[in-house]
Amino acid sequence: MPQQIILINLEKPREKKLEEDIRWFCNSFGLSSGRDTENIATQVVHDLLQQLSEREDRISSDTIAENLDVNLSRVNHHIRNLISAGLIYRQKRALYIRGGSLKAAVQEMRKDSERIFQELEEIAEEIDEQMGLKNR
Repeated sequence: MPQQIILINLEKPREKKLEEDIRWFCNSFGLSSGRDTENIATQVVHDLLQQLSEREDRISSDTIAENLDVNLSRVNHHIRNLISAGLIYRQKRALYIRGGSLKAAVQEMRKDSERIFQELEEIAEEIDEQMGLKNR
């Protein structure tokens, strides 16, 4: 599955409020789209974190949908986006945050982006050489 990492430079919330911080986190990764007026992506992340902090051993999209009282297809849409971004992964029917925490997940996503940029740089250099362009 292709990975899509979106980064949006947004001003951090001025006050420490869990909901606002999670919303900022999701918005910074482009996980909340303009159509997500009910902030379902933020709610999905919050519920997933809540379940992990309560040491739930099996977290499913069904459970999240039930907890949020949201249609399963809407929850699965946001789960797919979270998986595509590299923030979470699915093993059979269970969902996990990559690395076990948000910080670890962000660190892993940073490594992913560095690998992507390294590959882009290598190919860009080859294209430049073939086109006769010199690096200043």
